[in-house]
Amino acid sequence: MEDMPITLSTPAAAALPEVIDALSVWQQDGLPFQLHPGDLGWAWQIGAPALAARVRAWRRDGQIAAVGFLDGAALLRLAIAPEAGNDEQLADAMLHDVSNPRQGVLPAGPASIEAGFGEALRGRLRNSGWTAGEAWTPLTRDLAGSVPECGLRIETVGPALATARRMVQNAAFSSRNFTEERWHAMAAGYAYRSARCLLAYDAAGTAVATATVWSAGPGRPGLLEPMGVHDGHRGHGYGTAITLAAASALREMGASAAHVYAEASNTAAVATYSSAGFVRGPDSPDFHRDG
Repeated sequence: MEDMPITLSTPAAAALPEVIDALSVWQQDGLPFQLHPGDLGWAWQIGAPALAARVRAWRRDGQIAAVGFLDGAALLRLAIAPEAGNDEQLADAMLHDVSNPRQGVLPAGPASIEAGFGEALRGRLRNSGWTAGEAWTPLTRDLAGSVPECGLRIETVGPALATARRMVQNAAFSSRNFTEERWHAMAAGYAYRSARCLLAYDAAGTAVATATVWSAGPGRPGLLEPMGVHDGHRGHGYGTAITLAAASALREMGASAAHVYAEASNTAAVATYSSAGFVRGPDSPDFHRDG
């Protein structure tokens, strides 16, 4: 099987469900974090054609063996099929493609790769001069047991709450990028069929925090992405509360665990997740190339 050629392609928008399904199957307890279907689900807000243009798929004999997502101009986030983590032929092909700008995977110049899994590729990146870049902290909450009540009123976002979802999101991240149109585009996406958007309300009935959770299917780890607290309502434990609500929602959806990735430098976020029962794993740096 390993002697069959590896092909690289940019999928059409109509092929995104196949990519999402592959990423879902690859989520397994005990493996390092890697690109999750929820990552593409959140990015679906830009529209399926634009999202597809940022996805790369490596195939062998027509089957997807690895997926890359350009999260920005020069950050490639990867997932590799669990059975292909030590596949040397696949690793050689991927290294060639990420190193050659003409392949359209990464541009020339400085670039980063998130590759938490796949020792064959990780070894080749290190041996080719890629060095440790930004560090990320993986955090996991096992969902075998019950999740404590969060203490706030939680609403699942539908079209009627899209405005409130937008307001909290933008206030939490000091941005105006998230619009109601983007929420509707995301909610219409293939990945969102296994997702929920949540809003938390304080005692006065004000929306104060939000989170979106993404299932990869029963018995697989789900993803919490993103989570934010309105900048005018911080310091009251709402981050911990919405995180507990998110974990509870994933448990209801059959997830085996809740995963979240935080920048290691964002100590406040790491502390919030830890206070909600998430266990911190070893920091995992991106691979970085100066140019």
